[in-house]
Amino acid sequence: MQRELIKFKRTPYIISSYCVAGKKEYEGPLGKLFDECSLDNKFNKDTWEKSEGEMQRRAVHGAMKKAKLSDTDVDILFSGDLLNQCVGSNYGLIDYDIPYVGLYGACSTCVEGLALASCMYAGGIFTVCATVTSSHFCASERQFRFPLEYGGQRAPTAQWTVTGSGAYILGDSGNVKITEAMFGKTVDMGITDINNMGAAMAPSCYDTLKRYFKESSQSPSDFDLIATGDLGYEGSEILKDLLLRDGIDIRNNHNDCGLMVFDRKRQDVHAGGSGCGCSAIVLSCEILKKLEAGIYNNVLVIGTGALMSPMTLFQGSSIPAVSHLIRLER
Repeated sequence: MQRELIKFKRTPYIISSYCVAGKKEYEGPLGKLFDECSLDNKFNKDTWEKSEGEMQRRAVHGAMKKAKLSDTDVDILFSGDLLNQCVGSNYGLIDYDIPYVGLYGACSTCVEGLALASCMYAGGIFTVCATVTSSHFCASERQFRFPLEYGGQRAPTAQWTVTGSGAYILGDSGNVKITEAMFGKTVDMGITDINNMGAAMAPSCYDTLKRYFKESSQSPSDFDLIATGDLGYEGSEILKDLLLRDGIDIRNNHNDCGLMVFDRKRQDVHAGGSGCGCSAIVLSCEILKKLEAGIYNNVLVIGTGALMSPMTLFQGSSIPAVSHLIRLER
């Protein structure tokens, strides 16, 4: 059987990252760590969809500025978001003179983009790769649930879509390298509740982690942090229970980006944060900074995504999910 774990011989480094966030995110535990925030979530635009595109534009601009790079220095740009046809990415990045690849992995898109960019770099195809993703609470609510004016009651298992965008530049220098990647397989356990994304995504995360630990010969205790993004409270508990049945215990070093970005008791976000922007901004402002500071040396990040649309849900279909993995080392 072909090995599913990718170990990079030509190791890509994270040259720089930049994250942009909204008001509720700024008011959370990580607020002071973000590179840029908007306290009205509009980013000087007149629609929520344009606001999301502007977040991506600013994130890519900020990451390139940190790395002292221009458009001509970047070989390829991977991007995706939650909106239909990825319009946040398409419109937000249109002015960059960089070859563009659109992605859709739902909330797994940040890790999907980093894994694909790493493969392109490691294979010698490109020298400098950029990846960015985003989500916007107001745009996502309008598309997947109800207009904000509706004022619908949220279920206890529901998660709050993060307003945020995170961009990354990969190349041959930096303090943090991506040493391994594993792409997820689509898993569908028959979950149909749009208000419980954690339950839909946890089995796919379990599948990826179980395959990774089997193939890598690593154990959970080898890592300073095993970060998922974003299962929220419900999905995180399901994941830990599923792994424990197989004798894999991640309880001591697991955390979820959806639980890190908000204070659930103070901010009333129910089961935690979600959205493409959730893991993108938490990885940039929190996890990478701790790796660079030497607080962490070895980290697994698993991006989790629910691959449904409003149309499939109206038709009674269940929610398939996928989870991609990268290993970060200092």
